[in-house]
Amino acid sequence: MSDEQWYADLVLEGGGVKGTALVGAIEALTAEGYAFPRVAGTSAGAIVGALTAADMPTSEMRTVLGELDYRRFTDTGLLGRVPLLGPLVGILRHGGIYRGEELVTWLEALLAEHGVTTFGDLRVDDPGSDLPTYLRYRLVVVAADVSRGRLVRLPWDYQEHFGLDPDRQRVVDAVRASMAIPFFFRAAKVRHHGTAGASTLVDGGLLSNFPVGLFDRTDGLRPRWPTFGVKLSEREPPGLAVTPVRGPLSLAASLVATMRGAHDARHLDDPGVQDRTMFVDTSGVSTLNFDLSREEAEELRTRGHGAATGFLAGWDHERYIAAHRPDVAEASG
Repeated sequence: MSDEQWYADLVLEGGGVKGTALVGAIEALTAEGYAFPRVAGTSAGAIVGALTAADMPTSEMRTVLGELDYRRFTDTGLLGRVPLLGPLVGILRHGGIYRGEELVTWLEALLAEHGVTTFGDLRVDDPGSDLPTYLRYRLVVVAADVSRGRLVRLPWDYQEHFGLDPDRQRVVDAVRASMAIPFFFRAAKVRHHGTAGASTLVDGGLLSNFPVGLFDRTDGLRPRWPTFGVKLSEREPPGLAVTPVRGPLSLAASLVATMRGAHDARHLDDPGVQDRTMFVDTSGVSTLNFDLSREEAEELRTRGHGAATGFLAGWDHERYIAAHRPDVAEASG
């Protein structure tokens, strides 16, 4: 364990029940002395990101997610429990099988224990940032506004796109929107202030599951610390994997997985992205495996920890700047 204090912003990829691997990576980073001024995440990455931004100790996070019974989040209501008919009605009437209310209840209580309810609780005073004052928060949650066909970054976009005061918006509502995987979890609604209109928000992974450049400086000055990404897949998957599609739900899951990966695949070939990303091998685990056992969760955590440990063994911030940001290598700020 390092006695030195380091800083890094984090961008956490979504991946359903695979999110336990993110905890392992954060554990390894924390053990080496890293703290996280800002965290961004999509879906499961938003859940772990919210707990991290709320200063939940990694030991507690490990217990909370490691012992979590994911089946509690498959809240369908009475009709939804009827085989075949229930899921079909849920999709046709509400766009998803599960309500997502259990996740809200669970996460809301955890955040409250650490003094976080609204984004106002996560506002930071950071005069060294190039972000405008009104965008300075410890957490950014990524969701997709399918009513407008655009990515939304919450709380950053609450005021401009919805006319809402970001400080008054509940963190758990943004996370709930980000994890609304189409066909499986019902979409979230955000009403536009002063109008009768509303936007439908779903899993941010449909547009960008891994927005690793979210916190990059745009003022030409040298970054004060790095942004690390944690991605829930191998760096170079061996060939094109073939996933059998069996039935309508399997097809829906495959469609969502394809959409989630297509956008970010374009920039993952960039060496500047690869060199600041921890790639966690989560092969063999389905994003929607709500029957995940504690042993499987622990294996995911271990993989995340190992990926981060290996990454840090070769990380050098100065070398990264020289290789990928030579335009700011001599700047200060």
